[in-house]
Amino acid sequence: MKKVVALLLMLALMASMLIGCSKSQPASTEKGSADKEAYKIGIVTPTLSTSEDEFRAADNMAKKYPGIVKHITLPENFETEIETGLSQINSLADDPEMKAIIVVSGQAGLLPALQKIEETKPEIITITAPIWDDPALMSKYVDVNLDTDWVRRGRTIATKAHEQGAKTIIHYSFPTHLAKEVISQRKDAMQKTAQELGMEWVEVVTPDPQTGNGTGPMLQFLREDVPRQIAKYGPDTNIFGSNCPMYDVIIDEAFKEKFMVMEQCCPTPLQAYPTVLGLEISEEDAWDFDKVNGMISEKAAEAGMTGRLGGWPMPATVFMPQYAVELAMKMIEDPSFDYKNTDNLNQFAKDTFGTEVSFTKFKAKADGPEFDNYFVMIMDTILY
Repeated sequence: MKKVVALLLMLALMASMLIGCSKSQPASTEKGSADKEAYKIGIVTPTLSTSEDEFRAADNMAKKYPGIVKHITLPENFETEIETGLSQINSLADDPEMKAIIVVSGQAGLLPALQKIEETKPEIITITAPIWDDPALMSKYVDVNLDTDWVRRGRTIATKAHEQGAKTIIHYSFPTHLAKEVISQRKDAMQKTAQELGMEWVEVVTPDPQTGNGTGPMLQFLREDVPRQIAKYGPDTNIFGSNCPMYDVIIDEAFKEKFMVMEQCCPTPLQAYPTVLGLEISEEDAWDFDKVNGMISEKAAEAGMTGRLGGWPMPATVFMPQYAVELAMKMIEDPSFDYKNTDNLNQFAKDTFGTEVSFTKFKAKADGPEFDNYFVMIMDTILY
């Protein structure tokens, strides 16, 4: 009898355990949560010393999503160790939990690794943010390609300058820079837009730092020429330089001569503004772009320059890797998300980063076809 009672108690206990296990658990709303299939996202960038923005952006995402985002770097000497770089990218695909691989480099030569992944493990989502191989082949072998729309910026800079009251645009560049197609196309777009809006267009060629004695003669030329141009055309002038080192002079002269700088060539709050304005930014605050932008706005207000200086709210080289990781997570967790719809990409950027971004589909030639999965973007200019 005791054996029967013991058996019945054991059966009752087992039944209660089974019932308890079958009870539904509340669903977690966190990305990569335990109730979902485990997955990983690999992101490949240059090293810290090669490209700090891209490295730190990926590193931040790995810290934000531990156990999901795996960050690896390309060889320090990429040009001579390209095969090692390709092998590193392909090694990510060996992980059975790997669902997406993102390559951020701004270099050519990495497409063969992504092509191999597409051919051997097509279920893995591949994203470039960006690389600079042949666009047609990238569109064929990569699921999503992201980059900055450097040419469209020619139109948007001129338009923003006109909205803020600019009557003249002065464009500074030099021969080896203007020989680059994207630089030349952006200049042409800026000139055409300025003239359509009734602004005077002035093009000035500086000493060429790539064929002469470095940046010194170019910067000295700017230091002398910018005040001359403003004396001639007045402060309702927007100045644009095609080369990053120019902006230590251009921004400094803007605070003296009160002309406009709607955007730098690489629009970011960290280009020239902190140096020229003597901003004391801690290493931690250097990545708090709202705080840095606020500090620049304070200096602009003190100088009576509110609304005459601008840029992008964060560097594209920071935004792009972070956006790519968030987009990969969205595509993995919501397969119905239509990433080929640019309106969806724009809204996703606003929802995720609080930043107005405009993606369009890339054309290799102005009169050529669009690539359905190659997207280039600009951010809305912020004014200080």
